[in-house]
Amino acid sequence: MNNEVIKRRAVFLDRDGVLNRTQVINGKPFAPKKLEDFYIIPNSAEALVRLKNLNYLLIVVSNQPDVGNGEVDKSTVIQMNKILFKELPIDKIKVCFHSQRKDCECRKPKPGMLFDAASELNIDLKRSFMIGDRWSDISAGASASCSTILIDYNYNETLIEQPDFRLTSLGEAVNKISEQHMEN
Repeated sequence: MNNEVIKRRAVFLDRDGVLNRTQVINGKPFAPKKLEDFYIIPNSAEALVRLKNLNYLLIVVSNQPDVGNGEVDKSTVIQMNKILFKELPIDKIKVCFHSQRKDCECRKPKPGMLFDAASELNIDLKRSFMIGDRWSDISAGASASCSTILIDYNYNETLIEQPDFRLTSLGEAVNKISEQHMEN
Protein backbone atom coordinates (compact mmCIF):
# COMPACT_ATOMS: atom_id res chain seq x y z
CA MET A 1 0.00 0.00 0.00
CA ASN A 2 1.34 3.43 -0.95
CA ASN A 3 1.34 5.83 2.00
CA GLU A 4 2.58 8.78 -0.04
CA VAL A 5 0.33 11.80 0.36
CA ILE A 6 -0.57 13.44 -2.92
CA LYS A 7 0.16 17.14 -2.91
CA ARG A 8 -2.57 19.49 -4.06
CA ARG A 9 -2.52 22.20 -6.69
CA ALA A 10 -3.37 25.77 -5.79
CA VAL A 11 -4.01 29.09 -7.40
CA PHE A 12 -2.62 31.94 -5.33
CA LEU A 13 -4.42 35.20 -5.93
CA ASP A 14 -3.43 38.72 -5.07
CA ARG A 15 -6.41 40.56 -3.59
CA ASP A 16 -6.37 44.20 -4.72
CA GLY A 17 -6.63 44.49 -8.51
CA VAL A 18 -7.32 40.78 -9.00
CA LEU A 19 -10.42 40.17 -6.87
CA ASN A 20 -11.45 43.71 -5.93
CA ARG A 21 -11.13 47.09 -7.58
CA THR A 22 -8.27 49.43 -6.85
CA GLN A 23 -7.99 53.15 -7.31
CA VAL A 24 -5.28 54.02 -9.82
CA ILE A 25 -3.53 57.37 -9.35
CA ASN A 26 -0.76 58.42 -11.76
CA GLY A 27 -0.47 54.85 -13.02
CA LYS A 28 -0.11 53.31 -9.55
CA PRO A 29 -2.82 51.18 -7.89
CA PHE A 30 -4.00 51.77 -4.33
CA ALA A 31 -5.98 49.41 -2.12
CA PRO A 32 -9.33 50.55 -0.78
CA LYS A 33 -9.04 52.11 2.67
CA LYS A 34 -12.72 52.08 3.61
CA LEU A 35 -15.26 49.29 3.56
CA GLU A 36 -17.61 51.35 1.39
CA ASP A 37 -14.88 51.50 -1.30
CA PHE A 38 -14.41 47.71 -1.40
CA TYR A 39 -15.97 46.26 -4.57
CA ILE A 40 -15.42 42.75 -5.90
CA ILE A 41 -14.62 42.78 -9.60
CA PRO A 42 -17.62 41.50 -11.62
CA ASN A 43 -17.48 37.83 -12.72
CA SER A 44 -14.81 36.95 -10.16
CA ALA A 45 -17.04 34.38 -8.44
CA GLU A 46 -17.82 32.59 -11.71
CA ALA A 47 -14.14 32.51 -12.67
CA LEU A 48 -13.10 31.08 -9.30
CA VAL A 49 -15.84 28.44 -9.38
CA ARG A 50 -14.27 27.16 -12.61
CA LEU A 51 -10.94 26.75 -10.77
CA LYS A 52 -12.64 24.99 -7.85
CA ASN A 53 -14.22 22.60 -10.38
CA LEU A 54 -10.67 21.72 -11.50
CA ASN A 55 -9.85 20.92 -7.83
CA TYR A 56 -7.50 23.84 -7.22
CA LEU A 57 -7.22 25.31 -3.74
CA LEU A 58 -7.81 29.07 -3.92
CA ILE A 59 -5.57 31.08 -1.64
CA VAL A 60 -5.45 34.86 -1.42
CA VAL A 61 -2.00 36.29 -0.60
CA SER A 62 -2.16 40.00 0.05
CA ASN A 63 0.19 42.76 1.19
CA GLN A 64 -1.73 45.29 3.28
CA PRO A 65 0.97 47.81 4.28
CA ASP A 66 -1.58 50.54 4.99
CA VAL A 67 -2.23 48.72 8.29
CA GLY A 68 1.46 48.75 9.23
CA ASN A 69 1.69 52.38 8.12
CA GLY A 70 -1.23 53.34 10.40
CA GLU A 71 -3.46 54.43 7.50
CA VAL A 72 -6.06 51.64 7.78
CA ASP A 73 -7.32 49.79 10.81
CA LYS A 74 -6.61 46.05 10.76
CA SER A 75 -10.29 45.35 11.52
CA THR A 76 -11.26 47.06 8.22
CA VAL A 77 -9.03 44.70 6.23
CA ILE A 78 -10.42 41.74 8.17
CA GLN A 79 -13.97 42.87 7.29
CA MET A 80 -12.99 43.15 3.61
CA ASN A 81 -11.59 39.64 3.73
CA LYS A 82 -14.81 38.37 5.33
CA ILE A 83 -16.66 39.75 2.30
CA LEU A 84 -14.31 37.77 0.03
CA PHE A 85 -15.01 34.58 1.99
CA LYS A 86 -18.75 35.23 1.77
CA GLU A 87 -18.86 36.11 -1.93
CA LEU A 88 -16.09 33.95 -3.42
CA PRO A 89 -15.09 30.27 -3.10
CA ILE A 90 -11.80 31.08 -1.33
CA ASP A 91 -10.11 28.41 0.80
CA LYS A 92 -7.66 30.60 2.72
CA ILE A 93 -6.47 34.19 2.99
CA LYS A 94 -2.91 35.05 4.01
CA VAL A 95 -2.11 38.69 4.76
CA CYS A 96 1.08 40.61 5.44
CA PHE A 97 0.10 43.63 7.55
CA HIS A 98 3.67 44.94 7.79
CA SER A 99 4.85 48.30 6.48
CA GLN A 100 6.94 48.42 3.30
CA ARG A 101 9.91 49.37 5.50
CA LYS A 102 9.82 46.13 7.49
CA ASP A 103 12.02 43.41 6.07
CA CYS A 104 9.68 40.52 6.83
CA GLU A 105 9.54 37.17 5.07
CA CYS A 106 5.80 37.37 4.41
CA ARG A 107 5.71 40.55 2.32
CA LYS A 108 5.66 40.00 -1.41
CA PRO A 109 7.93 39.97 -3.44
CA LYS A 110 9.24 37.43 -0.92
CA PRO A 111 7.40 34.10 -1.17
CA GLY A 112 6.79 33.60 2.56
CA MET A 113 2.97 33.57 2.38
CA LEU A 114 3.08 31.04 -0.45
CA PHE A 115 5.55 28.81 1.41
CA ASP A 116 3.44 28.99 4.59
CA ALA A 117 0.26 28.04 2.73
CA ALA A 118 2.06 25.22 0.91
CA SER A 119 3.25 23.79 4.20
CA GLU A 120 -0.13 24.16 5.91
CA LEU A 121 -2.21 22.75 3.04
CA ASN A 122 0.17 20.24 1.40
CA ILE A 123 0.51 22.18 -1.86
CA ASP A 124 2.80 21.34 -4.76
CA LEU A 125 4.07 24.80 -5.67
CA LYS A 126 5.53 23.65 -9.00
CA ARG A 127 2.04 22.60 -10.11
CA SER A 128 0.43 25.80 -8.84
CA PHE A 129 -0.17 29.32 -10.17
CA MET A 130 0.22 32.85 -8.85
CA ILE A 131 -2.12 35.49 -10.32
CA GLY A 132 -1.34 39.13 -9.63
CA ASP A 133 -1.42 42.61 -11.06
CA ARG A 134 1.91 43.89 -9.69
CA TRP A 135 5.59 43.06 -10.09
CA SER A 136 5.77 41.87 -6.48
CA ASP A 137 3.12 39.20 -7.12
CA ILE A 138 5.03 37.86 -10.11
CA SER A 139 8.35 37.86 -8.24
CA ALA A 140 6.81 36.05 -5.24
CA GLY A 141 5.23 33.42 -7.48
CA ALA A 142 8.44 32.87 -9.44
CA SER A 143 10.48 32.59 -6.22
CA ALA A 144 8.06 29.90 -5.03
CA SER A 145 8.37 28.00 -8.38
CA CYS A 146 4.76 28.68 -9.36
CA SER A 147 3.65 29.52 -12.88
CA THR A 148 2.91 33.24 -12.91
CA ILE A 149 0.11 35.19 -14.53
CA LEU A 150 0.10 38.98 -14.68
CA ILE A 151 -3.23 40.70 -15.07
CA ASP A 152 -1.77 43.64 -16.93
CA TYR A 153 -3.40 47.00 -16.26
CA ASN A 154 -0.38 48.88 -17.68
CA TYR A 155 0.60 50.31 -14.30
CA ASN A 156 3.48 52.72 -14.21
CA GLU A 157 5.95 50.25 -12.70
CA THR A 158 8.70 47.97 -13.91
CA LEU A 159 8.45 44.21 -13.74
CA ILE A 160 11.51 42.68 -12.07
CA GLU A 161 10.70 39.29 -13.62
CA GLN A 162 8.61 38.54 -16.65
CA PRO A 163 5.43 36.55 -15.97
CA ASP A 164 4.80 33.22 -17.66
CA PHE A 165 1.58 34.71 -19.03
CA ARG A 166 0.42 38.31 -19.45
CA LEU A 167 -3.38 38.68 -19.70
CA THR A 168 -6.05 41.33 -19.13
CA SER A 169 -8.54 39.77 -16.68
CA LEU A 170 -9.14 37.08 -14.10
CA GLY A 171 -11.41 35.32 -16.61
CA GLU A 172 -8.56 35.12 -19.14
CA ALA A 173 -6.25 33.85 -16.39
CA VAL A 174 -8.72 31.08 -15.55
CA ASN A 175 -8.94 30.15 -19.25
CA LYS A 176 -5.14 29.88 -19.38
CA ILE A 177 -5.02 27.75 -16.21
CA SER A 178 -7.75 25.50 -17.64
CA GLU A 179 -5.69 25.03 -20.82
CA GLN A 180 -2.55 24.24 -18.82
CA HIS A 181 -4.52 21.89 -16.56
CA MET A 182 -5.79 19.89 -19.54
CA GLU A 183 -2.25 19.59 -20.93
CA ASN A 184 -0.86 18.15 -17.67
